[in-house]
Amino acid sequence: MKSKILKLILILIGIFLIYFTRTNFSEHNLKKTISACLLAQKGTSESFDIEKAKKYCEEKIRK
Repeated sequence: MKSKILKLILILIGIFLIYFTRTNFSEHNLKKTISACLLAQKGTSESFDIEKAKKYCEEKIRK
């Protein structure tokens, strides 16, 4: 009985940790992806406007 309770507690802690990391690091990954997109836009565009490029990248990535 004691080992079943311990396993249940460990599983619940694991689920909480997975949820916590997913919510915290998803925003970080999104920022990094947008930065990479902006860098690519800057390298390929002759007339680079950062606001237009940022808006374009955010729309494409979130889609």
